[in-house]
Amino acid sequence: LQGPRYISPAPNGGFVVSEECGDVKVFTSSRKLLCSLSSKYRHRFGNPAGVCVDVEGSILVADEQHRTVHLFPEHGSPVCLVSAGLRRPVGMACSSFGHLFVADAGENCVKVFKYRVRPP
Repeated sequence: LQGPRYISPAPNGGFVVSEECGDVKVFTSSRKLLCSLSSKYRHRFGNPAGVCVDVEGSILVADEQHRTVHLFPEHGSPVCLVSAGLRRPVGMACSSFGHLFVADAGENCVKVFKYRVRPP
């Protein structure tokens, strides 16, 4: 890893790590590299920070430099969930009810978003 920053467990026993170098890596339960999100999705991160994995196995990443939150589904293209209203998104967590909690260090608060309309 190159400058690991934030980490989150994944439902399959693996984990996800954001790196200072501008990438997010996914590891299996046996600690083997599964993929790099920037390579798999051809996505360019500015400064990935907080990461979390939802109940459907999608990976959510807060990008501190771009001030966004993207969802990376297991299959399909990335979706930008939050593109406005964040000054410096860092830590993140998601609930089983489709709520996304983002620690915004630029405004010294936690912002809550609903990102899923289907019930869990």
